[in-house]
Amino acid sequence: MISSWATVTDEELMQISSKNPDLQFERNADGTLVIMPPTGGISGNREAKAVAYLLAWVESNDLGEVFSPSCGFRLANTAVRSPDAAFVAKGRLPENWDEQEDFFLNLAPDFVIEIRSKTDSLETLQAKMREYIENGVRLAWLFDRQNQQAWVYRADQSITQYPATAVLSGEDVVPGFSLAVKSLL
Repeated sequence: MISSWATVTDEELMQISSKNPDLQFERNADGTLVIMPPTGGISGNREAKAVAYLLAWVESNDLGEVFSPSCGFRLANTAVRSPDAAFVAKGRLPENWDEQEDFFLNLAPDFVIEIRSKTDSLETLQAKMREYIENGVRLAWLFDRQNQQAWVYRADQSITQYPATAVLSGEDVVPGFSLAVKSLL
């Protein structure tokens, strides 16, 4: 995160995002804008892999929809977050969601993946993961490249730390999906 300032509405956040396509923005629950720098090559590659692995599994099993880090989700606490990869189970998206290009999705994804880049604070990302869970995300994976580990956050508030050698499971949220931690480190 580079900067946090100014209180913005959904419409203002969408306008700012549209006018600054090279930057990524999120909004905290208190309405403050968060400006995040473009990612470097490694982080961009890992984000693309996360979306690709998840998309391949979800599409091949007709489980729902997958979203890239450019998609904003408006959580119940009014924060707008853009996880590195997100999954929404079949039947949970509002009718005509795909006809509303200029609106954030007004729901929590079922599953999110976040990958810590060099500029990310681990504490800030861990707080974001807890926020996801508190606002309806059922399963969240945080990949910590600097410490070569991953953290899994669950709807029951449990948090489990895994080494680079582990394989994570989509559990009952993304049935059958698994991913080696080292593949996104």
